[in-house]
Amino acid sequence: MSKILIETVNLKKTYKHLNGNITLFNDLNLKVKKGELVALVGPSGSGKSSLLHLLALLDEPTKGDIKINDTLIKKFLDEKKDEIRRKNISIIFQDNNLLNDFTAIENVMMPLIINGESEEFAKKEAQKILKAVKIFDRSQHFPKELSGGEQQRVAIARALIAKTNLILADEPTGNLDYKTSREIFSYFLKLKKLKKTIIFATHNRELANRADYKLFISNGDIKRVNAR
Repeated sequence: MSKILIETVNLKKTYKHLNGNITLFNDLNLKVKKGELVALVGPSGSGKSSLLHLLALLDEPTKGDIKINDTLIKKFLDEKKDEIRRKNISIIFQDNNLLNDFTAIENVMMPLIINGESEEFAKKEAQKILKAVKIFDRSQHFPKELSGGEQQRVAIARALIAKTNLILADEPTGNLDYKTSREIFSYFLKLKKLKKTIIFATHNRELANRADYKLFISNGDIKRVNAR
């Protein structure tokens, strides 16, 4: 069985702009193994979020393909891509994307409910994960009643509950204080021991240096850099 969980094959992404096309990536070939913790770094606007959206199957490449568990994705219809994403990928968005009409615990339960689990099971699992990320005491609050950091912890809990093999995170600790950021990263390290693959975009140099390695994006080029 292949150790590669996700791979890009000659990936190209071009955006149309008033002043001409902007190419973020061209013939990008990456291979990320199961159980790797990878930091995506680079200046603002370099394409970190765009790459994560492509890997999450939320955006279409201009050219090339993405392979998950040795399966090329581009040929599939949207419904099949949704199924592949649901079974394989958890996403932590930069802006949380919480559902405002649902409480914190209901937001966290949602991935399991969507996957057909019972409400009772989903609630028990959500309570465990909310305790793990230290936000359980706010589980009955709605997103608008939570601080930015609290919302981010709920979003992280929601991403982790599905127990997928791939976790993509866009600035997962951006709204968190130093202590909480380290606690969340420690949870990532526990997931790594369970052979989960985590790719996270960050400007936090300390956290990036604790990854297995860094992928540095600049001017459409990506270089692998060993973490210190």
